[in-house]
Amino acid sequence: MSSVASTSSAASTATATSSAGAAVISSQGIGSGLNISSIVSTLTTAEGAAQTSQYAGQQTTYSSQVSAYATFASSLDTLQSAIVGLTDPTKLAGFDATVSDTTIATASASSTAVAGNYSLTVTNLATPATLTSAALSSAATVGTGTLTIKVGTSSTSISISATNNTLSGIAAAINGATNNPGVSASVITTSDGSRLVLSGTTTGAGNTIGVSESGGDGGLSALVYDPTDPTATTNTLTQTTAPADANFSINGYAATSATNVVDGAISGVTLNLTKASATTTTTGTPPVTTATPTTLTVAPDTTGAQTSIGLFVTALNGVLSNIQTLTGYNATTGVAGALEGNSVIEGFQNQLENILDTVTASNSSGVSSLADLGITANQDGSYTSNSTTLGNSLSSSLTGVANLLGGTNGIATQLNNLVNNYTQPGGLLATINTGLQSSIKNVTAEQTALTARLATYSATLTAEYNAMDSAVALLKQTQTYLTAEFSSGSTSSTSSLSSGTVSS
Repeated sequence: MSSVASTSSAASTATATSSAGAAVISSQGIGSGLNISSIVSTLTTAEGAAQTSQYAGQQTTYSSQVSAYATFASSLDTLQSAIVGLTDPTKLAGFDATVSDTTIATASASSTAVAGNYSLTVTNLATPATLTSAALSSAATVGTGTLTIKVGTSSTSISISATNNTLSGIAAAINGATNNPGVSASVITTSDGSRLVLSGTTTGAGNTIGVSESGGDGGLSALVYDPTDPTATTNTLTQTTAPADANFSINGYAATSATNVVDGAISGVTLNLTKASATTTTTGTPPVTTATPTTLTVAPDTTGAQTSIGLFVTALNGVLSNIQTLTGYNATTGVAGALEGNSVIEGFQNQLENILDTVTASNSSGVSSLADLGITANQDGSYTSNSTTLGNSLSSSLTGVANLLGGTNGIATQLNNLVNNYTQPGGLLATINTGLQSSIKNVTAEQTALTARLATYSATLTAEYNAMDSAVALLKQTQTYLTAEFSSGSTSSTSSLSSGTVSS
């Protein structure tokens, strides 16, 4: 009986111990004494170390290349901005026009101008017509009806009613007409009353102003003028300024212009006439009045060309320096450029050097290469510009320089086409960037998948170690129970022998 009871008690204790072991899962390391969290973390890290390092390296490589290509593209954009102005020979081979007396006129020249000196005299400026009414009371009504205003061959009709039949109302109606033929109306007030002033907005003898009226109460007859019959008794407006063409002379030959901005009088030159020339009168019979001429000088403009070519050399060196940084190896730091050995960049550099080495033997001006412009290569691959040599080439043959750089086969044109192939939308750099961005996206997705796999792996290890820990805890509790039982049995037997009692 005692033995059976002991066995039953042991079973009960084992059951209780099993329950306690199950509860120990939530408290890692209680049974085994191990740092399960640290072990699982270490094993998980080791499991994913190789792939994690691989993905991190790929991300760094791809990101560095994206940044490097962006830097390269930026330097190409700068170069392209600098060479656009060199691709058109007519824009590079410019001319400058100057007038000695700038109070008389100013001038500008295009690439079609021809160098030379000219004598310019301005007799009178082109003027618009001006009509002025008789003096009226500022508050008085003029009349109603329709005013028809004609300037040159253009005309419009304006209705005047009781709401706008004063001078100010009529002026506002004229200025607000949607099809105004070219007249500005205003009211001036002096000591003798107010007057309506009609001023033409266009100069030239052909732009006379005519005003007629019809309908209404007849009061608008106070604002009538017939330019075909300036002395007509029906004219109630006075032409205070007659429209006139500008009269001037070039090298003593008379010329006229409807405006004070004159194109075509001298090839490729635009004149802006600002004042009549001063005159001198000599005594005699009759007295002779002559205008004092001023000198107009047209000469090649090398300043703009020098500036443009200087910007080109600076931008070119920027690209070359950029390439060297991105593809080179720094022996001091032991760091290689992000695009070291990159075939795309090497291909660009080879094409660039071929274009820069262009020699145009057919250029009769003697300007056949960049060296003739003082632009030469240095040992480090950069380029230097000799301003003296460049200035001499521009002065002796601006057209030759322009043709070497611009035109269909010009160096700047070839460079522009080369850069376009790389930087234009859908070009080579855009295609490369799309590929790199796709690679970065793929690596990111693989990193995410790896993280998920490692999370599952970590959870599995944790569960296994917790199960082990629970088993160890159960075994320890059983061991403790058995130890206690054996200790209790041993003590009881010793006590019985000591008392001399023997049972059978």
